[in-house]
Amino acid sequence: MRFLLSIFFLSFLFNCTAQNKVIQSNTQNEVALNAKPKLVVGIVVDQMRYDYLTRFYNKYGNGGFKRLINEGFNCKNNHYNYVPTFTGPGHASIFTGTSPKNHGIIANYWYDKFSKETVYCAEDSSVSAVGSDTDSDRMSPHRMKTTTFADENRLFTQMRGKTIGISIKDRGAILPAGHSANAAYWFRGADEGNFITSSYYMNSLPSWVNEFNATNTAESYLREWNTLYDIDTYTESGSDLNVFEGGFKGQENATFPYDLAVLKDSNKGFDIIKATPFGNSIVADFAIKAIEAEELGKDNITDVLTVSFSSTDYVGHNFGVNSKEIEDTYIRLDKDLERLFQALDAQVGVGEYTLFLTADHGAVEVPAYLQSAKIPAGYFNKDEFKKQLNAFLKKEFQASDLIESISNDQIFLNRTSLKQWDLDLKDVQYAIVNEVINYKHIDKVYSSRTMQNATFSGGIEALLQNGYHQKRSGDIILVKDPAVISYSKTGSTHGSGSTFDTHVPLLFYGNGIKKGSTLTKTEIIDIAPTISALLGISYPNGATGNVLGFLID
Repeated sequence: MRFLLSIFFLSFLFNCTAQNKVIQSNTQNEVALNAKPKLVVGIVVDQMRYDYLTRFYNKYGNGGFKRLINEGFNCKNNHYNYVPTFTGPGHASIFTGTSPKNHGIIANYWYDKFSKETVYCAEDSSVSAVGSDTDSDRMSPHRMKTTTFADENRLFTQMRGKTIGISIKDRGAILPAGHSANAAYWFRGADEGNFITSSYYMNSLPSWVNEFNATNTAESYLREWNTLYDIDTYTESGSDLNVFEGGFKGQENATFPYDLAVLKDSNKGFDIIKATPFGNSIVADFAIKAIEAEELGKDNITDVLTVSFSSTDYVGHNFGVNSKEIEDTYIRLDKDLERLFQALDAQVGVGEYTLFLTADHGAVEVPAYLQSAKIPAGYFNKDEFKKQLNAFLKKEFQASDLIESISNDQIFLNRTSLKQWDLDLKDVQYAIVNEVINYKHIDKVYSSRTMQNATFSGGIEALLQNGYHQKRSGDIILVKDPAVISYSKTGSTHGSGSTFDTHVPLLFYGNGIKKGSTLTKTEIIDIAPTISALLGISYPNGATGNVLGFLID
């Protein structure tokens, strides 16, 4: 009997212990499932090529880019999966997890086939500027057709999780924050020098924004811009004086130093700050203030902060990829990032936030510089192209006014004229494709019919198809030769499907992120699904990217 009782008692203890382990295991799993970051920070650096991480690596400190690289996860082979690689589509794609084919932001500006006018990706005539009397800052995300992960977080948290978007550019603040954001703020230059918003978000600026604007921070950045370190140590760049850079009005040469206070009146007032590293500094200042004033990341309901550093783009367009100005801009941005990260550590807490950093596109080396180095490159004359094409169409079809618009390397045909001349759309498209492929600097030509009926799995054709929106895109799509641009002969630009435009950084850091790196190819549309999976929320409603599960801890 004692033996049976002993067996029963031991069995009871075993079952209790096992049951307790199950309860503990379930509790641990529940804690892990609900251990979300208090704040997600999405950082976009405008016009940042991937090699800016490696080229300037030895000039960076340990608290900015290197902190993300060494303590976070580095996706070294990250690319855009579409063209055109512009700011508007880039910001929309990062945060929606899909391409222009679905979210509809096909460019910064595009020709609208229905209104017969060029439209801007963030313009909205139904709203008004708030914080400025200007009529030109009537902005909202209404042209973006899908949600962002910030939208999905707002829905998931019953609108208790905040979303704030910040940038120098309106589109850099508005598109990432999504449709349901609490606010998006951008910098109004000219004679104002303030951060503003629109009535889409609110009817008046919060007191903290008014206080920030009243500090005249913008005025403080109208100072001398010289290299942070001895210019002779900037060996990662070309010579300071060359023929490949634009510079500022009022200064004869594009060489350091630049006295911004003196140059201000000749360069659209406070707008000059945008085209210097100090534009990034004032964005960092404003973002740090927003974290504190909006109490972002102060509770267990996840908030989202999007920050786009746009001055890198202005500097790149003006001075070019190989300039000492672009090197100094990134050295200074690295220090602004360190300030932002320190503020996140202090206000939100180390390990309490998740952050990613990427870019909206890269940039081409100045073609004139490439030509001087005997590398194939060139410039495309749009006026000559249009003149030549019109002459062909008149001769081929004995008709005029068949072209309605040419924009973003797309040709829009005039449907009314086609009907008047009794021409078939397919025949005209076919004729143009076979004609234009023979023109100088044209590498490939495709019709909308091809984009709609064929399925491409790779190459430039797949990129074109992912950037093609049936309702908004044109009838003919042009692809220029690599490193051939429609631009001035000074400064850099972007927009192509070449790797100098598609290959951009992607760094993840913080709560829920492993340390490491990969050379596996990732795509820009993978970011939003990955953040959504980390948060346990629905993916953006048009998302087509993949979850990068290998970097989630």
